[in-house]
Parts: sequence; C-alpha cells; structure tokens
Amino acid sequence: MAGRKRTSERHGRRQGNRRREGWVEGRPDKPTARRGRNQREPYWIYGQHAVAAACANPDRQVLRLLCTADAAPPQHAQKPEIVDRRGLEENLPMDAVHQGIAAQVVPLGNHDLETLLADESLNGIVLVLDQISDPRNVGAILRSAAAFGAMAVIMQDRHAPQEGGALAKAASGALETMPLVRVNNLARALEQLAGAGFWRHGLAMGEGQPLTDLDMSGRIALVLGAEGEGLRPLTQRNCDSLVHLPMDPAMDSLNVSATAAIALFLAYTKSH
Repeated sequence: MAGRKRTSERHGRRQGNRRREGWVEGRPDKPTARRGRNQREPYWIYGQHAVAAACANPDRQVLRLLCTADAAPPQHAQKPEIVDRRGLEENLPMDAVHQGIAAQVVPLGNHDLETLLADESLNGIVLVLDQISDPRNVGAILRSAAAFGAMAVIMQDRHAPQEGGALAKAASGALETMPLVRVNNLARALEQLAGAGFWRHGLAMGEGQPLTDLDMSGRIALVLGAEGEGLRPLTQRNCDSLVHLPMDPAMDSLNVSATAAIALFLAYTKSH
C-alpha cells in the first residue's frame, strides 16, 4: 500500500515502555487546554434518546431524572421527579432541545487505548480526531461511528470538548455505546495504532488518492482534522497516506461530521 512509513526502528520504539493515556471528565461542553484527572463533576443530559441510552447503560451513574408531566420516562429507569417546564429548563442551557426530559449524570470513564489495541481479533475502522472542538460535531461523529460499526473514536485530551449535554444530545445515545478514547499525545497514539497493525489515512481536501479507491480491509484508522485548519503537519507526518473525498469542484469542503459519516459509510459498504 502506498505511503507506508513503518520501519523496524520505529516499530521497535513502539514496543518499549508505554504509559497509560486517559482522561477524567470535567465541566460539560467546554474545550480546555488541560484537565485535572480527578474531576468528576456531574452534568445534565437531555432529550429522549440521550437520556434513555444513559439510563440503559450499566456503566452510567444517573443521579437525578427530571421529567415533565407530558413526557414519558425511559423504561426501567429510576422514578423521575415530575417538574414543570420551567423547573426542567433552569438546569439546562438556554438552547437545549430537551423533549421534556433530562438526567443528571456522572461522566463516564475513559476507554484505554492499549487495552483496545491488545485485542487482535478486532478488525475494522477507528476514527482519530485532530483538534475537533465543537461538541456537536464530536457527538454527530460518535453517532455515525456507532451506526457504521466503528471500533472506537480517539481524540486528544486537550483542545477538545469534554463530555456534556450538547455532545450527548448530538450523539443520540451513541455516547453510551461507542468507545471514546482520550489521549494526551495524538502523535504517539498514531504510532501505537501503527504498531498494532492499523493503516493510518488522513483525510485532506484534494490530497492523495480518492477515499473510494482505498482498500478498507484489515485495521484502518481514518484521521480527520478540524474544519478550516484541517490536519496539523505533525498529524499528517504520522499518517501512512493522505486521501480525499471526491466531490463537485463547486463545493470545496464539507462539515467534518458529514465527512466522517461518508467515510464510514464507504468503509462499511466495502466490508459488507
């Protein structure tokens, strides 16, 4: 495959000492340069799908469940506190589309990258997000990843949205089921992926071969950058190749979550 950058020296370095990479969630929805690892501040999830998925997740601690009289609580959920619309909305952002229901939850723990990669039976796609800071974009990407059978979504601990209501709403339940891995060093994570047999393909506008021509068999990592800035130079250097989505020249770009959805769909159709 064109663009392969693996050498025995680099692979040898990957097998050396590795420190666990992870995160602990903090305040909802706001990007931050660095987080304390002991933060466990609760936040509010809202909307029927997001709340139902949180209540169905055995790994999710639900502290409170608020519900208006005309909204149906999820099956098998704890008994809700019935409140009026004002009592519900005073706990939520002004623009929250809540559908009459909200749950106060403790953030989920981080999935460990090394544990994920150690399972050699897992083949498929992982998505790697390079400084994508909009929680709604990250949530939509999680939703597409779950819909098209991705293994995990990997993103930086810094310059990325924390787990929160807007992200959970956009994910429409996928936050509870799709492994989300936060790492301290994205370049190192890409090296770990290569050491575990992943081909790393960075999506860049007009660069490299069309994604439609890419071999999607085996273990694949699709790397997506922030809108406007795209992939950072260091991230590009840690990819095996650059690829692009072919599109009409009248349109020069897509929203990053739309790009992720199309890329995942292509991978899904090629492997099924």
